[in-house]
Amino acid sequence: MAKTTNLNPVARIGGRSIYINVFLILLNLLGLSLIVMSHHKHFEESSIWLPISGYGIFVFSILGLILFKGRLLMNSFSRILVGGLFIVSGLVKANDPIGFSYKLEEYFEDGALAFRIKEWFGAPEFSLEWFMQYALPLSVIICVFEIVLGVLPILGKRKKVVSVLLVAMMVFFTFLTWHTANCDSSRTFLDRDRYEVNDPIVAAKVEAAKTNKDIKVVSKNREYIVIEEMKLPQCVDDCGCFGDALKGSVGRSLTPAESLWKDIVLSYFGLWLLLAAFRKGKNEETSPRNYVFGSLLVIAFLSWVFGWYFPLFFSALALFGSMWYMNSMRDWLSSDWSLILWNLLLCVLVEVYVLSYAPIKDYRPYAVGSNLIEKMNDGVEGVYLNMLVYQNVKTKEIKEYDASSDAYIQSKIWEDKNWKYLEGRQKEIVPMRIPSITDQFNPYLPMSDVTEVDKNWKIIAQLSQPSKVEGLRIFDKNYESEMEIPMEEYSPEGFPEEEYEIRDTIQVDGELPSEVNLRDAILAEKQIFIVISKKINDANWKNIDALKEMAKLCQAKGVPMIMLVSSNADEIAAFRKRYQLNIPILLNDETELKAITRSNPALMILEKGVVKSKFSFRMTPSAEWIEKNILK
Repeated sequence: MAKTTNLNPVARIGGRSIYINVFLILLNLLGLSLIVMSHHKHFEESSIWLPISGYGIFVFSILGLILFKGRLLMNSFSRILVGGLFIVSGLVKANDPIGFSYKLEEYFEDGALAFRIKEWFGAPEFSLEWFMQYALPLSVIICVFEIVLGVLPILGKRKKVVSVLLVAMMVFFTFLTWHTANCDSSRTFLDRDRYEVNDPIVAAKVEAAKTNKDIKVVSKNREYIVIEEMKLPQCVDDCGCFGDALKGSVGRSLTPAESLWKDIVLSYFGLWLLLAAFRKGKNEETSPRNYVFGSLLVIAFLSWVFGWYFPLFFSALALFGSMWYMNSMRDWLSSDWSLILWNLLLCVLVEVYVLSYAPIKDYRPYAVGSNLIEKMNDGVEGVYLNMLVYQNVKTKEIKEYDASSDAYIQSKIWEDKNWKYLEGRQKEIVPMRIPSITDQFNPYLPMSDVTEVDKNWKIIAQLSQPSKVEGLRIFDKNYESEMEIPMEEYSPEGFPEEEYEIRDTIQVDGELPSEVNLRDAILAEKQIFIVISKKINDANWKNIDALKEMAKLCQAKGVPMIMLVSSNADEIAAFRKRYQLNIPILLNDETELKAITRSNPALMILEKGVVKSKFSFRMTPSAEWIEKNILK
């Protein structure tokens, strides 16, 4: 009888013992966790035993996996984990590709990522700024590529190419997060810029070069001048790995150091895929169906973390649809390219929707249902201890003391010659958290720009009137005339009795402020309609008639309707003349308007500071719908 070699697939991927190899994989994860924890600032007190135990368990588990032939099982686990993470990570960015493009623009700025190349390769003229105009298409491409690249290892398709692309992408992301985590905003770098001769900044640069050693004119011709100077880098404080999803779901994004370690760990699992793909001989494995169900469990967990179950629905559609293609009886349908095109189609549908309308899930602090007042006050002041560090001269032992503690005072360690002072540092007890909405949301209107249209909102009309203050009516004896002045302007020296006579105490007009700040007034309104446009000239105003009808309805109902922009007075005047949308127009920082909405323009409706509705310009409702559903 011939000897059979048709072993159970589970036995093949299980190696010599599936139970032992599962245990070794769990040990491997434990070792990785301890290693990562040893580099986190919250575990500084365990900085000795954590890395020793972590690296020890990590190495032991790898040796065990080699001994018990657990490579295939580890590869299977890596396929499920990396594939699921890539799909979810790609989807949360694809949900808001415009927001991701803003993050790419930050990296493309001249003092951000480019300064590393300038330093390493001695290329002060190198720049990535020309990429900024392509930030949005690059954002879409990266998101789609990441999603498709997550699907393919789960299905076991194009293993060599996919594993190489996965590792290459992780190496690139790891470089980005390393750069972000290690960017020193106080360290200067050499930069060289070319300006047009008639550029207004040139004269100031040339003048500064005469006295500032850090600025030098390198060359000049009729058209251009090249100036070399030392600059400070522009450090990106958030890599944007999961978009706004983590901040909107768990309350904060990953720190740059945490993002770096996340990418290092993912790169490690990617290496298992790479080694398995290029292993000589037959890579036996179980049906792709097992990997699909395993990855859906990972995706379900991540969807729960992000509070958004669309990734689970999308992944099920993508993976089960791909399996249908793989099992099709038609050769052209069962090809790898067919299932790749299927996943590309799903990604494109998502991107077209979110770019045309709005993110499927809004993680920003201005999402529907958000209380803006609460979001402005949800920050946390950090609590820190001033620590003093001493070292024993003989044993090299380290001791730390809270500078304000009784233990430090009683120790009198500063008098002991066996101990020397090393340094003082701050120890974080409670981390500081910036409010979800900062002072950048601060709608205002320069008093010089207030128009009669702006005064249609009674708040502006009231604030643009000078307030009454206590004053004096004074008679000028020389000119035999009276004058009225605020009390604060009066002094006996300025108005001597022989020349002036105080006749009465009165109320006079005070000075008008330079601008009207309206944030509190907006948040206090029972109901207010806000049209938002980052840049008036770049906005799509095809639905302007609907907004004009809405403005008339709001006026009839006594509900204020205003507009927030980041444009200048000339652009606002031109807009009003062209479109005749007669509502108050306030100014606000463009960065915050980008956070409020990705659409330009958009409509947001607040009730006592709570976001009740938001509409992109393609979803602008009719006045009839507003009257029936909003202005009840």
